[in-house]
Amino acid sequence: MMFTRRMILPLISGLLGTAVLLSLGFWQVDRMGQKAAVIAAIEARIHDAPTPLPADPDPETDRYLPVHAVGRFTGEEALVLSSQRGAGPGYRVVGVFETGGGQRILVDRGYVPQTQGDAVRPPSQAPVQIDGNLDWPQDRDSYTPDPDLARNLWFSREVGPLAAHLDTQPAMIVLRATSETAPPAQPVPIATADIPDDHLEYAITWFSLAVVWAGMTAVLLWRMRRESIKEDTR
Repeated sequence: MMFTRRMILPLISGLLGTAVLLSLGFWQVDRMGQKAAVIAAIEARIHDAPTPLPADPDPETDRYLPVHAVGRFTGEEALVLSSQRGAGPGYRVVGVFETGGGQRILVDRGYVPQTQGDAVRPPSQAPVQIDGNLDWPQDRDSYTPDPDLARNLWFSREVGPLAAHLDTQPAMIVLRATSETAPPAQPVPIATADIPDDHLEYAITWFSLAVVWAGMTAVLLWRMRRESIKEDTR
């Protein structure tokens, strides 16, 4: 195909657009590999045998660490707006757990339906053993509202603010099992199935758009060239 001067701008636009779309597709492929590695690392750790709760849990080295602790729930808690597949809207109950040694830590006790969110949950005086995984959830973004402290309603499980509000260590156990005979909430253990992994679909979308963009550019250039030939033969 012979190019004319007026075809240069569409050609550049087509090449740049295709390059950008391809780069986005390859970026998603790279992210897919990274996410697979993260999921594999989490899966390898979350089902290990529980160990005693560290005195000073570290978010870098102790994330997803299986732990167990003996103590009691103090009755202090916060409700985090949430939902559960098949159960509808509700709350994650984040309570304060105090070990026999006086260590206070956040525990994500699990899910309760919205209709039970305001139910009174008196603390048990009997010792309780809990098993779970340490975590520092990252479920807050720039659109997340500030907590409604008057209603004790929170919109993320961000550990720092919750720990400051409830006067605990800045760490959270996501409950997996409890010795309580009638737990006030349904535990929602950490599971890799809950981690979104849509990078393959996104990659296919970007690559498909790149093909469409390149094809449309080729058709446009072909039509422009044909019109140019017609004008030259008049």
